[in-house]
Amino acid sequence: MVPVMGWYEGTGWGTWLVMVLVMVAFWTLVVVGIVALLRWTASPRPATPPPGVAGASRPSSPDPARAVLDERLARGDIDEAEYRSRLATLRGGA
Repeated sequence: MVPVMGWYEGTGWGTWLVMVLVMVAFWTLVVVGIVALLRWTASPRPATPPPGVAGASRPSSPDPARAVLDERLARGDIDEAEYRSRLATLRGGA
């Protein structure tokens, strides 16, 4: 009878245990990666409008008084003539 090389030589329960643990760790990482990818792609992202688009959360002008004036015109609190008059006052030219 000819002995088969590598068959039950040098491998014991320790080697099999390490192989099983590595396999479980690999598949755990694969599943966690897929779940993380799905959650990342499915999570809603806040839409930020480009600068200068109407409805932006920040006013386009850095002047808060101008922003209030723009909002009042948009709401219809003041007409265009009053808007222009107040805007001229804000700019310093009466």
